[in-house]
Amino acid sequence: MSVNIRHWTLRRRVVALLAVVSLILVGLAGTAAAVAAQNRNQIDAILTKTGPLPVQAQELLNALLEQETAIRGFAVSGDRAELGPYDAGRQLERDRIASMRRLLDDYPGLQEELRVVETRAEEWRQAVAVPVITSTELNGTTAGQALITDQARQQFNQVRSAADELRQEILATRDAAAADVQRTSNQLVVLLVIAALVVAVAGAMLVLSLDRVVIRPLTGLADQIREVAEGDYQHGITGSGPPELLQLADDVDAMRRKIAADLTEVREARERIEWVNSQLQKQAEELTRSNRDLEQFAYVASHDLQEPLRKVASFCQLLQRRYAGQLDERADQYIAFAVDGAQRMQRLINDLLAFSRIGRLTSGFTEVDLNGVMGDVVGQTEAARQYADAELTWGELPVIRGEEPLLTNLLTNLVSNSIKFRRPDVPPRVHVSARLVGDEWEISCQDNGIGIEPEFADKIFVIFQRLHAKDAYPGTGIGLAIVKKIVEYHGGRVWVDTGTEEGTAIRFTLPARPEDVRAAATSADADGSTGADADRSTGADVGGSTGAGVGGATAGDAGGAVAGAPDPAGRPAAPEQGGPPAEETDAPEGADGPPGGGRTGGMKETVG
Repeated sequence: MSVNIRHWTLRRRVVALLAVVSLILVGLAGTAAAVAAQNRNQIDAILTKTGPLPVQAQELLNALLEQETAIRGFAVSGDRAELGPYDAGRQLERDRIASMRRLLDDYPGLQEELRVVETRAEEWRQAVAVPVITSTELNGTTAGQALITDQARQQFNQVRSAADELRQEILATRDAAAADVQRTSNQLVVLLVIAALVVAVAGAMLVLSLDRVVIRPLTGLADQIREVAEGDYQHGITGSGPPELLQLADDVDAMRRKIAADLTEVREARERIEWVNSQLQKQAEELTRSNRDLEQFAYVASHDLQEPLRKVASFCQLLQRRYAGQLDERADQYIAFAVDGAQRMQRLINDLLAFSRIGRLTSGFTEVDLNGVMGDVVGQTEAARQYADAELTWGELPVIRGEEPLLTNLLTNLVSNSIKFRRPDVPPRVHVSARLVGDEWEISCQDNGIGIEPEFADKIFVIFQRLHAKDAYPGTGIGLAIVKKIVEYHGGRVWVDTGTEEGTAIRFTLPARPEDVRAAATSADADGSTGADADRSTGADVGGSTGAGVGGATAGDAGGAVAGAPDPAGRPAAPEQGGPPAEETDAPEGADGPPGGGRTGGMKETVG
């Protein structure tokens, strides 16, 4: 039997132990339920039967005594009123006998004792009470008293003795029932103690079994695994205990053998690796040269990526030179730029990468219809326009040579910028129009937004510049810088018309196709005019519904912001032509200009 148990699984052992304990507990529970039912019946008998019986037996005896006393009094006085207690005693006797009979259904011995009392009482009444009453009523008190003899007294004593015996038997029965209740209660306690002992013993057996069958074998297995882990891969792993742990030990030993075999292969391959290393050594000089080139590249990239921090430093220097000893709104603005630039360095680097790709990853110039581009702009700004209840319209737009994705990004940035920097409680209105000026198309994006002060007109196209707190308007401040670079990549220039009465008007130029220029010149010669207005349509209303805001880098952060006023010919005025003197100038390098050396507009970006 022990051999069979040794091969039992851990689950089977636990289930067997739990089954045995469960059977014992179920047996104890059944026995306890039976004893509890018996105890409940005994308590019920004490409370409802043997408990009230002694009181009723005493009341029965009192009723008999009242009858005997009433007969004696009537025999002495002859007064009929003396028989009142006699009649009341007889009624009380009948009631108590009937009540006691109902309670003594389960006690036949007590029923017999009750019948004896009832019989002797009736015999006493027939032999003594009735004759005394009759004689006293007929012959007077002397005749009645003559019937109350010692024999009559002895006969009533027999009645009283029978009642006393009945009462004593009832008390004995009640005491026996109480003893039975105590006995069954003790049995219940014993059963509960036995159940607790069974649970405790089962728990102890379970703990000991787990220690012997699980914990000790696992500890031994862990010790062997630890030896292997320390480097003794030839140490065989053996297990003990239930089949599950034996199988685990076999699996671990199989893993050990596999690792040992792999290590052998590794040792065999070490020579090959060393030979490969010798070959790799031959490439060390080439890698060293390549690393020097990479380090140089990293230095240059790091230098360029520090531009936001250098801009922060330049603003701080401006504050020191220009506002030493005083603070005003512009000084606070410079400080905000410095702090914001430091916190947003990573975002600026990412946006700078996107900015630097403009013009480098090119698909070539094709003829692009800006009316179709505006259709794409409508789709890309749909959510923002719906959210702001914005209205977007445009007139007849030309066909130009360029890259359609960049031009779509350009117009999307301008429209999104106009929607973003709107006035509170005023639905935004954005209108895009175009006119031919010389050999260039001048395209305008006009809105009714918050506008911009002329002093900041040159600043908004500088990369990563913001005129508002970042919590007021989202973004990194690269939107209009992207606009400027796209325009310059296509050979144009961009500026802000500071002469508008409401909102902001951002204008930019793009080279016109030769056929458009010739057609405009022919029309001018025919009409006697010097220019041509290309904004010939009434526009199309595509806005007016609400939606979600525009995310990403499609909108610049300078607001519907603006840059240098145009001259009467529609071109922006350079800073040296009446603008404020520049304190810090970043001239565009032109490295990302359009193919064929397109124009950049010859503008200077001024901060101050």
